[in-house]
Amino acid sequence: MSEAPELLPVGFRDRLAPAAERGAGIEASVLAVLASHGYERVDPPLAETESALVARSAAAVRTDHLRFTDPISQRTLALRTDMTTQIGRIAATRLSDAPRPMRLCYAGQVLRLRSSQLRPERQLTQIGAEIIGSDEIAAAREIVGLAIEALQAAGVTGITVDFTLPDLVDRLAETRYPLDADTLTAVKAELDSKDAGGLAALGAHDYLPLIAAAGPYHEALAKLEAQDAGGALASRLEALRAIAKPIADDIRLTLDPTERHGFEYQSWFGFTLYADGHVASLGRGGTYTLAHANGSEEPATGFSLYPDALADVLPAAAVQRLFLPMGHDMDIAAQLRADGWRTVAALSDTDDAATLGCTHWLNGSEPLAI
Repeated sequence: MSEAPELLPVGFRDRLAPAAERGAGIEASVLAVLASHGYERVDPPLAETESALVARSAAAVRTDHLRFTDPISQRTLALRTDMTTQIGRIAATRLSDAPRPMRLCYAGQVLRLRSSQLRPERQLTQIGAEIIGSDEIAAAREIVGLAIEALQAAGVTGITVDFTLPDLVDRLAETRYPLDADTLTAVKAELDSKDAGGLAALGAHDYLPLIAAAGPYHEALAKLEAQDAGGALASRLEALRAIAKPIADDIRLTLDPTERHGFEYQSWFGFTLYADGHVASLGRGGTYTLAHANGSEEPATGFSLYPDALADVLPAAAVQRLFLPMGHDMDIAAQLRADGWRTVAALSDTDDAATLGCTHWLNGSEPLAI
C-alpha cells in the first residue's frame, strides 16, 4: 500500500507555475515603483528575539508569534508577523543618524499563527514603504499615491481607497463632546460595531452621526463637517481634502472615520486598499509614531501590501517558449534568449515540444509556431 501524501499545515500551501512566477513579477513591479520614488530597500531577518518583536508592536502579544529557543544564545526567538515593526527598529537604531525624512522599502515573508475567513493563509508576502521622520500631509499624500501606483504597476484595476481618522473619537472626547475614560472606551467599542442602540444606551447621542458619516468620500466628508460644528476636526478634514485632491478620478474613495480595526498603532490618518474581485483588503497604511530606545519619539508614515491573492487571479502574461531540438546552434539560442525568448532544450530525441509546453520550435535559425 502506498503512503498517503504528506499534507501541509493549515494555512500553508505550495504555489506552482504560473502563479509563483506571477507572484515574483508582482513583487518586482511594486519594488521597482518604490525604487523609482527614491525608497531604499532594507532586508530585516526572519526571526528576532521575542521580547524585541513584541515590544515594538503595539497590538502584539506573546501568543501572536511562533516562538522557539535559539540553541546558540538560549534566548527565546520569534518569527516575524509583520515587517513594519522591524523597519522601525532599523530606523531607530542602525539608521538613527541618517538624514530625515528617510524613505525605506521592504519585501519578505511573514508568518501569522492565526488566519481569518477572509485571509486563510498564514504565510504571507508583505511589501511596503515607510517615510521615517514625517507624518505631515505631504507625507500622507505621497504614501497614498505611491500605494495606488504600486498596485497599478502590479496590474490591479478597480482600486478603492478607504480613509479613516484613528484619533477622531479621542479628539471629540477631549473637546466638543467630553467623555470620561471608561465611557470613551465603551463608545469606541460601539462605534467599531456600528451599534447605534449601544451608543444611545451609553447616552452618547452626540456620537451617533459618526455611524452615518461613512461611505463615498464626498458625501461622508460633508456629514463629518456637519458634525464638527465646533471645529475640533477642522485640521483633520482639511488634511483629508489635501490627501484626496491629487488622486485620479478612476480611483474610488470612501471614508469610514471611526474604523480602528488594523489601525491600533496609527496616529491621525489611516487608509485601507481594496480592489474589484477581492473580498479581503490588499493593504493598509497611515501615520504613526516611532519610539526610540532613548525614550524619544519620531513621526512616520507608510503602507504595507499583501499581494499573494493577486498572483492567483491576475491574468498570466503571454509567454513564448521556444523548443530547441538536439544539435541546435547554441549561439543562435543565446541570441534568441537575449531577444526575450524562453528556451527549452531537448535532452533526448524523444522530447516533444508541445508536451513540454512550448509555443514555437527552432528550425535552424528561425523560430516557427507549433
